[in-house]
Amino acid sequence: MEIWLEKLFQKLERKFDAECSRIGDKIPYWTEDGEYKTDYAEKNMNWWTNGFWPGILWQMYHATGKERYRQAAEGVERKLDKALWGFTGLHHDVGFMWLHSAVANYRLTGSTESRNRGLLAASILAGRYNPAGRFIRAWNPDCVEEGQDCTGWIIVDSMMNIPLLYWASKEVEDPRFYYIAKNHANTVRRTLVREDGSCGHIACLNPDTGELEKILAGQGYSETSSWSRGQSWILYGFALSYRYTGDPVYLNTAKKTAHYVIANAALTDYVPLCDYRQPAEPAYLDASAGLCTACGLLEIADHVGAEEKRLYREHAERIVKAIAETCCDWDPGRDSIVQNCKVDYHSTGDRQTDLIYADYFLAEAVLRLMGKEFLIW
Repeated sequence: MEIWLEKLFQKLERKFDAECSRIGDKIPYWTEDGEYKTDYAEKNMNWWTNGFWPGILWQMYHATGKERYRQAAEGVERKLDKALWGFTGLHHDVGFMWLHSAVANYRLTGSTESRNRGLLAASILAGRYNPAGRFIRAWNPDCVEEGQDCTGWIIVDSMMNIPLLYWASKEVEDPRFYYIAKNHANTVRRTLVREDGSCGHIACLNPDTGELEKILAGQGYSETSSWSRGQSWILYGFALSYRYTGDPVYLNTAKKTAHYVIANAALTDYVPLCDYRQPAEPAYLDASAGLCTACGLLEIADHVGAEEKRLYREHAERIVKAIAETCCDWDPGRDSIVQNCKVDYHSTGDRQTDLIYADYFLAEAVLRLMGKEFLIW
């Protein structure tokens, strides 16, 4: 094992061990003055990032065997039942919420109750499928601006949620979930992935036909730009779809988007911009996009020959090293690790922040590089 990875893992463990002692089964999102003051179990149980803290805990439990991680993760999972049973408040992000909590628990412990939660979440996600348009609808009316109709909207984030459907299909030996996921992936590829490997964020489709009507900027700079976290969702998501389907079109799509991202990330020393086509100033960064990209590159590396594997693994290592050295707060007395993240280009102004999913992807990337991870997607 490379020394830099061992040292990085030791710092991760010190930090997460301290955080687990402080916050336990509370649900964090981002810090206020270096502290996770807001518990999203109280603020917004339906919030899309609520699965990433238990995802961290399960990854660390698997890597270390420490019971405190398991106990805190199971506590969050029980709290998420409020969102699961009140499912009308959920959107397209249930994969983020229950793959990292209930399904992770089931995969590691065999919990029947957790399996049932995962299957219910998969059924909720499948219920958002539009069979005429062959897509999974994004968001609900209360999530968009007044006067907007999101009935036909799809977004790149969805590619990281459909692994919940692939899992459910195999788990209950029912191809319905599989084909919903695959049909949706095909629609995302057709409408949001560009020839040069870049992608848009939101595609507005005709809900009766699935035909593309327009692209919206979403969380990126513009409708023709390249929001970096969206790029990471696409890259990693299509690599995961290849894992579950074996369809070479998906692997080739992941590679094409990966090459676009690698070329752009290299220009900023492997800490990505918020949008790869944003203006030169202000130079917003998004380290969370880089870490998700690193995980996606490692996923691609699992499915290619030795010569290609080196390409994807080495660029993943460069991203992780760059962010670990320049964007991280390793003080165990302060919450959160990864800094220099950006929720979106426009609506959050100049705020560069920490985000819980950046810490999750850092943990996953490090553990994948060490061979200590388990498949959480």
